Amino acid sequence: MDKATQLEWYRQMVLIRRFEQKCAELYQLGKIGGFLHLYIGQEAVAVGSIAARQENDHVITAYRDHGHALAVGSPTDKVMAELLGKATGVSKGKGGSMHLADVGRRYWGGYAVVGGHVPLGVGIALAEQYKGTDAAVLVYMGDGSTNIGYFHESLNLAGVWDLPVVFIVENNQYGMGTAVALASAAPDMVTRGAAYGMPAEQVNGMNIFDVYQATSKALDSVRAGKGPYFLELVTYRFEGHSMGDPLRYRTKDEVEKWREDDPIGILERHLQQEGLASREELEAVDKMVEAEIEESVRFAEESPFPAPEQLFADIYVDA
Repeated sequence: MDKATQLEWYRQMVLIRRFEQKCAELYQLGKIGGFLHLYIGQEAVAVGSIAARQENDHVITAYRDHGHALAVGSPTDKVMAELLGKATGVSKGKGGSMHLADVGRRYWGGYAVVGGHVPLGVGIALAEQYKGTDAAVLVYMGDGSTNIGYFHESLNLAGVWDLPVVFIVENNQYGMGTAVALASAAPDMVTRGAAYGMPAEQVNGMNIFDVYQATSKALDSVRAGKGPYFLELVTYRFEGHSMGDPLRYRTKDEVEKWREDDPIGILERHLQQEGLASREELEAVDKMVEAEIEESVRFAEESPFPAPEQLFADIYVDA
């Protein structure tokens, strides 16, 4: 990786972190409604894996979706406007936090039903295979999705039809407030992929280089017509499941242990140790990100809410 690429990864991860922190603040002020699921701690997963995709590849994920939207290149101001329910949002203010989508970037959201989006990702892969393209699909999900029927049906059909799909489980150690080991008879998610006859790897999801390399390898494989690939990216969310989570189910020692492997800190140390960026250069990136976040909030707050008649728009696809 050249210096420019690594600095861009750093910028994207810091952008996601600061964006999420600002969202928490706006939620507490009542400016963001509904549910809000923060991505803090998992930034290396979205940035590292999406960096490996081609422009024509698709991305689909669950409701912890802001980080993926920013990683595919959705404008920060439009993503912020979407969270505030404004007409200028990336989904016209109709998706909100849990249903972000950006059609132009082949980012399909953002789905609230646990595991419900996984077969949709498989359907997109089937369409690309049918059309004879070299496009692949990155299907992200949380560890809790692996116990849902949609998950198993999707992996089975993807394996039977050799579809160009990479299943990415973001194992952040908890399904809501329940530890993985207490909810899954097979707590190592990597075994789920292997059970359906596809290559499966367990990867350090806190290290962006490991994530990028593993995803690149997986995408090369599916593009070569070898069928689906399964990645378990072991990561950790530093915040609660959602904003109403009191976090009583884990200890401070556990959180601090994981914070030692903060994905942004890992990349920051690498950049300095390899002489690729000085402290001053990284601070300059931080300041640029802070300014971008503040501008996105201004844009969102000054934007109008959707007009009432918009309730009846975008229900059907235009021919």
